[in-house]
Amino acid sequence: MLILLAFIIVFHISSAALLFISTIDNAWWVGDGFFIDIWHQCFNETNCTALDETLPDYPALQAVQATMVLSTILCCVAFFVFILQLFRLKQGERFVLTSVIQLLACLCVMIGASVYTDRHAELHQGPPYEQFDVKSGRFGYSYILAWIAFAFTLLSGLMYLILRKRK
Repeated sequence: MLILLAFIIVFHISSAALLFISTIDNAWWVGDGFFIDIWHQCFNETNCTALDETLPDYPALQAVQATMVLSTILCCVAFFVFILQLFRLKQGERFVLTSVIQLLACLCVMIGASVYTDRHAELHQGPPYEQFDVKSGRFGYSYILAWIAFAFTLLSGLMYLILRKRK
């Protein structure tokens, strides 16, 4: 039981770290001479500007930003609730709230990454992107980390449900 608990703690911290890195790091869409995340666009590795409402599909980008930030916050809250529930609740009542919060974080990551997947072509159009061949780019490691964080938060939420039933 203690080994399983330690594994879940490490798994949860890993998913929170993946969420944090994928949310703040600048590599959701990369290519030759540019990299773009959900906050900034950088050309020639020195010319970085914030993404703003001048983009054609800015509301979709705001949805991605909001869901990724919310998922990171929910994952951290779930960890603190887990620690509190570990010492406060009876055996059969433990980790239900933690599981629900972690599964909500999973849902937020899925929504954010899915919206970005669906709308990435529209997000990379317009005047700032015409000087570079942005359409020939590819998904970067932050995007991939977001999907890995989705899997981690889903598995973590399910593990909390399974752990709740253990005695």
